[in-house]
Amino acid sequence: MTGQTKTVAVLRYRPEQDEAPVWQEYQVPYGDDTSVLAALNYIKDELDGTLSFRWSCRQAICGSCGMMIGGKPQLACKAFLRDYPERVTVEALAHFPIERDLVVVMDGFIDKLQKVKPYLIPREMRALEDGEYLQTPEEMDLYAQFAGCINCGLCYAACPQVGLNPDFLGPGAIALLHRYNLDSRDGGQAERMEMINAELGVFNCTAVGYCSEVCPKMVDPANAVNVNKMNSARDYFFRFLRPAPKQGGCR
Repeated sequence: MTGQTKTVAVLRYRPEQDEAPVWQEYQVPYGDDTSVLAALNYIKDELDGTLSFRWSCRQAICGSCGMMIGGKPQLACKAFLRDYPERVTVEALAHFPIERDLVVVMDGFIDKLQKVKPYLIPREMRALEDGEYLQTPEEMDLYAQFAGCINCGLCYAACPQVGLNPDFLGPGAIALLHRYNLDSRDGGQAERMEMINAELGVFNCTAVGYCSEVCPKMVDPANAVNVNKMNSARDYFFRFLRPAPKQGGCR
């Protein structure tokens, strides 16, 4: 620390006493390497033990410390006080119900991730003695980018459609769905495409692209959404190209 301080304004919400969220300011000493997460821990340890927030790894791996910092969805461990000239504002993630202070309810988000069947559905059942399912490095490269998601929820906080329609499947779940559809070992694409084609699927997206801008792992969920828009349109038009089923005749 250098002896300089920065104002950190936190939007507090304590349901037992607050009817609505209220701002509270703290003076935090900082240096060039002081992250917002370190500042929040300083506040909790030295100034106000009632402050609530989630965190775990401090290395942008666990995704726990997602919050709105300076009005932008970010991981607190990757945001630094030095980048804010005057005061830093910290709020709970947008578009999520607030449980307490900076802690949000993630149940709806997790339900959407589970809904897309985020696991391999074998193309055909194989006996154990038949050996493992083999995959080349080139086949893995097809989906590797989309496998990097850490479920931080930043893309949902950035998505205006999630804010307007909380039932929208959303960028993170669609990117996860895309990861498994691209996997050469998987045979569940037809099942997942039902969710893509549904009313609350990809066509709810208005192509803002902010979800990819805020992603800390460069997963590019906007790309996954756009590709699946094309896949959905292809499936729709291919229905008209399939030959009609033969009708049985009289003998």
